[in-house]
Amino acid sequence: MATALEIAKSLLSPPGDTIQEHIDFMGMSQAELAERMGRPKEKINDVIKGREPISTATAFQLEKVLDIPASFWLNREKTYRQELYELQQREELEKEKDWLDAFPIHEMRKLGWLPNTKEKHILVDKLLKFFSVASADEWKRIYVDEQVSVAFKISLAHTQSPHAISAWLRQGELQAKEIKIAEFDKKKFKDALTEMRELAFLMPENFTQSLQNMCASCGVALVFTQNLPKAPISGATRWFHNKPIIQIAGRFKTDDHFWFTFFHEAAHIILHGKKDIFLENVEGTEIDQEKEQEANTFAAKLLLPEHAWQQILDAAPLSEEMIQAFAHKFRTPAGVIKGRLQQIGLLPFHVGNGLRQKIVLFN
Repeated sequence: MATALEIAKSLLSPPGDTIQEHIDFMGMSQAELAERMGRPKEKINDVIKGREPISTATAFQLEKVLDIPASFWLNREKTYRQELYELQQREELEKEKDWLDAFPIHEMRKLGWLPNTKEKHILVDKLLKFFSVASADEWKRIYVDEQVSVAFKISLAHTQSPHAISAWLRQGELQAKEIKIAEFDKKKFKDALTEMRELAFLMPENFTQSLQNMCASCGVALVFTQNLPKAPISGATRWFHNKPIIQIAGRFKTDDHFWFTFFHEAAHIILHGKKDIFLENVEGTEIDQEKEQEANTFAAKLLLPEHAWQQILDAAPLSEEMIQAFAHKFRTPAGVIKGRLQQIGLLPFHVGNGLRQKIVLFN
């Protein structure tokens, strides 16, 4: 039984059908048409059967012989070739359904990253456009092949789900393209971290927009991207088309986790090179432990300078009220102090839950 695509292709009419209809009406044979056009009979037969496209020269020859404008033949040829190509493309897209099914398509549709349709060929087409690649093979070469790509400088081959992770990262790139940012200024960005730290302490209702604006003024694109299944990324930092991107996920429920991650990612931009890509919580990628520790130390000291941390340690054991007082004194989130104390065993984990502020990045 013929498929819908096979039926559509069989119904497609090449321009040669119109040529044949016209010479039949005139009582002219293909041999006579070829003679009058000064072309081999075999070539004219190829044109009529659609095996050979109507060139500009052929169109003007037909105009002289059949008295039908060359523009008509050229437009007819263009329409036919476009319709034929679209059907051929659809056939190719249908073959990529296994690649498509490896992505969390339901969630990507729900988030608006892909159109709300179940037509596989449409989804494959939109997914290719989403990644800006011509085929699934190019996607694989960029994100999965062991040989590092010029477009994506690490391989996701050994991660749990390269499809979901690559989609999350790509969405961040698309979000970053929509943000108007200044030319990157490392000194300005580093200096602005003090103001961002104050924002972390104050936590106004619109803190995410304020933080994004501060970053943009320094030439850094800050984006917030909802997580996908099998892509439990906390954050990522990389340069894309000569633009530094900090991408933060929706896994953060409290202010201390959010701000530590942000300043950790900011540290990568300040301390490390443009060729590095840092993916947090992604097993299966090469991790530079030294650079990760540098970023951790940078973030910890920024949120709570050493002299402040020493004063807090000297005052231990601390009550919730004392932690709040130190938070106001040093203009840092109380949850950060709580977390640091719990890490070294100076505060029980069941104490001070009210010190952390809840964060909802996405509705």
